Amino acid sequence: MHRTQLYLDDDVWAALRGRAKREGTTISELVRTAVREQYLNKWDKRRKAMEAWIGVAKNRTDLPDATEYVRSLRRDNRWERLEKE
Repeated sequence: MHRTQLYLDDDVWAALRGRAKREGTTISELVRTAVREQYLNKWDKRRKAMEAWIGVAKNRTDLPDATEYVRSLRRDNRWERLEKE
């Protein structure tokens, strides 16, 4: 853990102080929790959401085969198209 110093506006400090007293914790812990939620958990939630989508369409029969589709694009003769332009 690293130590840092923050300058807080009076109204922010008063709100944190009141909440810390009500919850029986410290202002430092409230700030650490808020920073974790704001900057760390979002990425973790986003990663989990993306992982949930992996393979979501693998059993769909209404979609063309992705490998064959990419191969058909590669068979296209780009040089001929460029010469026509």
